[in-house]
Amino acid sequence: MDFSLIVLVVIVAALAFDFTNGFHDTANAMATSIATGALKPRVAVAVSAVLNLVGAFLSVEVAKTISGGIVDDTKVTPVIIFAGLVGAIVWNLVTWLIGLPSSSSHALFGGLIGAAWIASGSDAVHFGKVVEKVLIPALASPVVAGIVATLGTFLVYRITARAKQDTVGRTFKAGQIASASLVSLAHGTNDAQKTMGVITLTLIASGSLAPNSGPPLWVILTAGTAIALGTYLGGWRIIQTMGKKLTEIQTPQGFAAETSAAAVILTSAHLGFALSTTHVCSGGIIGSGLGRKLAEVRWGVAGKMVLAWALTLPAAAIVGAVAAEVSTLGSWGTVLVGLAGVVVALGIYLASKRNPVGAHSVTESEPAGRPVNA
Repeated sequence: MDFSLIVLVVIVAALAFDFTNGFHDTANAMATSIATGALKPRVAVAVSAVLNLVGAFLSVEVAKTISGGIVDDTKVTPVIIFAGLVGAIVWNLVTWLIGLPSSSSHALFGGLIGAAWIASGSDAVHFGKVVEKVLIPALASPVVAGIVATLGTFLVYRITARAKQDTVGRTFKAGQIASASLVSLAHGTNDAQKTMGVITLTLIASGSLAPNSGPPLWVILTAGTAIALGTYLGGWRIIQTMGKKLTEIQTPQGFAAETSAAAVILTSAHLGFALSTTHVCSGGIIGSGLGRKLAEVRWGVAGKMVLAWALTLPAAAIVGAVAAEVSTLGSWGTVLVGLAGVVVALGIYLASKRNPVGAHSVTESEPAGRPVNA
């Protein structure tokens, strides 16, 4: 299979986005397990990385939604897709720097929508599919996960109210290893597919694949590997936000939050809904806080997260639109956009070094001696 230079550039950019998706969304699967001490940070991200890779092979329905549903594959080019990816990567890096668990998925959708709209007109975007497959799941999924987690947490504490606290703590720590692993598997099934869909869309747009084709095996393998590597590096900034700043999490809560999130994500992946795992997992954590008596949900932090969610799609769309406007001016425009993206990424990386956050930072303030059934 012969690829032009621009197709290779887009594939590399897509895998770079997948990598940022991995370290941006590590917190989705492992924040609660790290916060409760069920898993050590490095072990948690290693387990998550392996299961993200395995999950990438379980389904391709979400990939098909992106490669043939969000935008018209006959009206986009590899250059347009590249511009959309730049928009997604920039927003991912900005929100990672400030520790906000925004949606990598919506950053990708926003970048693609903005780039396609500016470069090929509004009819290049399937707005009906965007509403059905993106916006409705974005609104419904965190609410559903939150309700399930609230009920699950309430029932768990009622059932174990008279049990020995040490026994309950040990039991649910073991349960959290299983539930966190299930979330990681679900994350790979849902999020790795988005990059598969982008690469497949690029191959279709360039004529390398027939319309409506599914992702080839090499696309599944490379996308799964990229998100696994990103996950292994660990998004410690966002793990702090989700594991510590939303609510105080005990092991029964963590189990309820993770189990509810995994159920929602796996169901949506089966149906081809490209939802945000960040939204789902955050909803589960908030629900677990509401379900435990005397637990405090920090609504100020939750409000900042919701604001970031609301801004993600339009912000990434604006960056993608600007990138598309410049990229479509010619080869020099594409090169300029690529260089600008590299400069922004390097600047954010250097800024992060001024205030580094590592595995030790997400455990050093862990509360000790707090009763499980408080």
